[in-house]
Amino acid sequence: MAGWEERAARARERFEDGAARMPDARDERQRQLTRMGNAAWAAGLSLLMLGRRVEADEWLLRAADTYRESWPDAPPESWGRPIGALKSRLVARDLDGARADARWALDAGAAGSESPIGRYAATLAELVLGKNGAAAALVPTLAGADAIPSAVSRSLAALADGDARAYTAAIQALVADFESRTEYLEDVPVADTVLALQELASARGIRVRIASPLVPSDL
Repeated sequence: MAGWEERAARARERFEDGAARMPDARDERQRQLTRMGNAAWAAGLSLLMLGRRVEADEWLLRAADTYRESWPDAPPESWGRPIGALKSRLVARDLDGARADARWALDAGAAGSESPIGRYAATLAELVLGKNGAAAALVPTLAGADAIPSAVSRSLAALADGDARAYTAAIQALVADFESRTEYLEDVPVADTVLALQELASARGIRVRIASPLVPSDL
């Protein structure tokens, strides 16, 4: 398995190669931008695992910007892009940027989406904006969605309620869920959702120590 240095280098190369070969056609362009966003995300997380926080944050913010740039020409219901942007900014601790992206997701109609992924984006957005009641109202609509692990929904519900005990149990279950996986986006075995939710928890005065090979050692 590739080490973190190799993963970071490969991800940076994919991003730079994509930027050098940007298509003119709108559909091909939005696809390329999404691939570049994923590559920047992979570079950021790999650098974070190496303890290189400043460089990691730069790449995570680049990922968020690239996901957002891809949005105008994306197919309807492409909610993975605002989710990716929100999580990247949270992990980079760019709370002002996360709030701006939260408003983007909500203005785009995430809360009223027929897709549970859209409503997941809206729940994250409401939590980022500190609108716990709105987030709590959305959480039940995520139940049963195959693409959203129950531990994620339970973590979101606990954050909306400010329930430290429930959050601790839910986030530890989410870590276990990540550790049970055999495949990871961009071959980067990092519990990125855990990292993002931990930032939301910290903003609410909830702190849970996580020990896992899928999170930075200083978390």
